[in-house]
Amino acid sequence: MPQPILRTERVLLVPLADRHLDLEVRLDSDPEVLRYLAGRPPTRDEVVAAHARRMALTGKVDGLGFWMAFVRDGGGRGSTPPEREEEGEFIGLMMLPPAHGPDQPDDPTVSDLGYRLVRRYWRRGLASEASLALLRHAFDTVGQSRVIAQTMAVNAGSRGVMQAIGMRYVRTYYPQFDDPLPGTHLGEVEYEMTRAMWERLR
Repeated sequence: MPQPILRTERVLLVPLADRHLDLEVRLDSDPEVLRYLAGRPPTRDEVVAAHARRMALTGKVDGLGFWMAFVRDGGGRGSTPPEREEEGEFIGLMMLPPAHGPDQPDDPTVSDLGYRLVRRYWRRGLASEASLALLRHAFDTVGQSRVIAQTMAVNAGSRGVMQAIGMRYVRTYYPQFDDPLPGTHLGEVEYEMTRAMWERLR
C-alpha cells in the first residue's frame, strides 16, 4: 500500500518526494523552527542527507512515511475537485514513519508522529488538524497498534499539539547529547495514542 494523499478541511498532505527538497531546505533555514531540534540551521548538504534518510524510512511499513503539508484550495471548500487539487502554499513537514531510534520500540505496529511547520502557520491549529488525519490513517488504514510522539520537555508548543489531539503522557527520559540544547537537563517527553484510545476518541 503506497502512502496516500490525505486531506483535511484546510490541509492537503502529499507524500514526500524528491521535488520537495527545496521546501525542506527552506523550512530548516529558520532557527526558530529548529529551536528544540538543533543548535543551528543545517547546511543544504545536511538537509539532502536528512531527506535521503526520510525517503529510506518510507515504505519500510506499508503506508507510513512523511508528508508535505500545503494549504488546500479555498480552505477545502473551493471549487477544485479533489482529484485535480494541486499543492498550494507550503505549511510544513508531517511525519509518520515506523518508530525508530535508540529510545523507541522496534515494532512495525508502532509509528512515530512528528510535525515541523513554517513559522507563519504556527498557532492556527494546523499541526493538530494534520496530525489527526495521520492518526486516522495510522489506525484505520495501516492498522497500527500505537502511535508515539516525543519532544523536549520544555517544548510547550509541541506538547500542546500532542495534548490537543488526545495523546497521553507516558514518560520523561534523559538521553545524553554531546552538544545539549538549552533545557536538555529537563529531559525528553513521550506521549502515545493506542488503538483503544483512538477507538474511544473516534
